[in-house]
Amino acid sequence: MTIIRQPSLFGIQELYEMEPTHRYEAIISCIDLDAIYHAVTKKSRLGAPEELNYAAMIISVFIRYVERIPTIKDLVKRLNEDIAFKLNCGFLVSDNVPSEASYSRLLTKLSESNVLEKVQEKVVLQAISEGFIMDDTIAIDATHFEARDQAPPKEEKQKPKPKKRGRKSKEEREQWLKEQAEKEANLPLYEKKIEAQLDASLDELRIEIPRDPKWGIKKNSEGKNAFWYGYKGHLAVGTSSQYILQSLFSSGNLNDGKAAIPLLKGIHELPLPSLRYQTMDAGYDYEPIYEQVHRMGQQSVIAYNKRNEGEPIGYDKHFAPTCFREHSYRYDSFDVKYETLKYTRPKECIDCPLANEGICQKVYKVKITNDLRKYTAPARGSKAWRTIYKRRTAVERVNAYLKEFFQLNNVRYRTGERAKIHFDMVTLVYNASKLAADRINAQLNQQQTA
Repeated sequence: MTIIRQPSLFGIQELYEMEPTHRYEAIISCIDLDAIYHAVTKKSRLGAPEELNYAAMIISVFIRYVERIPTIKDLVKRLNEDIAFKLNCGFLVSDNVPSEASYSRLLTKLSESNVLEKVQEKVVLQAISEGFIMDDTIAIDATHFEARDQAPPKEEKQKPKPKKRGRKSKEEREQWLKEQAEKEANLPLYEKKIEAQLDASLDELRIEIPRDPKWGIKKNSEGKNAFWYGYKGHLAVGTSSQYILQSLFSSGNLNDGKAAIPLLKGIHELPLPSLRYQTMDAGYDYEPIYEQVHRMGQQSVIAYNKRNEGEPIGYDKHFAPTCFREHSYRYDSFDVKYETLKYTRPKECIDCPLANEGICQKVYKVKITNDLRKYTAPARGSKAWRTIYKRRTAVERVNAYLKEFFQLNNVRYRTGERAKIHFDMVTLVYNASKLAADRINAQLNQQQTA
């Protein structure tokens, strides 16, 4: 009887159960520390010499998230009391432990550059080159987390002047329309309609995103409004690999749909030839998002959000055509060349007395470009569509990991710029941990094969 060896499954949990020295080395080796070190150190030999060990400080900041140390104060205390931990962070025995103020200045330097975003991109590209990211589906969703400070007191708004009653004259209406058009043109990018993002560059979308803490609102599991004061993290996650391929940090009041196009444009720049589907919940059901996915040559699997729309005549709730007796046609296939959905006769037609009367079509074809929101490939309501949509839960699991194990909820900074550093650190440590676990897993599998 042959013995079948089961492949080893080494994950993040097993990684965190390793000895601290090996665990730190495995995770930190996935991060380009040289780029971060260059961003925070002096660029000139002139001036006062640097007395701090910046390389060790950077490592200790990352290890703070690995060890789930809640504050910088606790990190400094641990470095002072645990000599083994201090050496594992890269400090020498003779090095003085940096103060909280020194760490604060380090984080300020990081907030003034986008080096963490670049390092995050390098980790993702490294995982792709090593064959750990081969997803065909991306899941996009947002998660909220509260700010450090309490919300400022509500400002009392002045009562608007009473409007003039009656219909405007032709000249007054033209002037009003002109003023409204100028007002719309001068709005910030994220206060305009979502379609304004289609022609904006990725750099512009990332720079102009609002980051100040604001009041946010969403429906909870009981259908009631839940409020929080703080921020949102928007993630695009590979559904099978569960890497964070793109991330955005924003104010808590930003509509989820307004973060989708920047994430999609960032994904489009990654070398992912097998990528086919973008899946999202009903909060992203906007026509410009479908248009962006279509421009990328991929398919949208987004839950439909009915907005004061009547029942479609001649179609069912999934926009599949219906026969004379209102039975839904069955989704058959999708023609990639002509971007056409093919539907075949309903199964009820077998016993239908009208089957041979020439009333109903045998085959029904619809081009998805007629309405990208209603017609997707695979077709809405089909078994294939539901299977792909279920993969969206991957991003919800990653959101839970970041909050429960990587301290995403533990924001210790008062401004949006500093809170963004916390968010970037959390997502970077998560991806580095995934890459470290995948490398160890691949090594174990090679040893078993040998």
